[in-house]
Amino acid sequence: MSERYEYVPHRLLRQRVRDVASGIEGELMAVVNENVSDCPLNDHWMELAYIRAASGREFTTVIDNVQPAVDQPRADRRH
Repeated sequence: MSERYEYVPHRLLRQRVRDVASGIEGELMAVVNENVSDCPLNDHWMELAYIRAASGREFTTVIDNVQPAVDQPRADRRH
């Protein structure tokens, strides 16, 4: 049986992000490539973002829903 998850590096780790699906902002704590299948014969892998909201609770969303928070300066912006 293979592992059910693996950590993935991401440029927004430990930065303030926004989940576009819910509108909630928080700190991106981890990105995990996770087998979300409930059937052992058919693996279904997804990259999930673990975001810690201001309340301290973490929630997950697909990584495609994550964007930098608006009030945060972007590293690639030149002054």
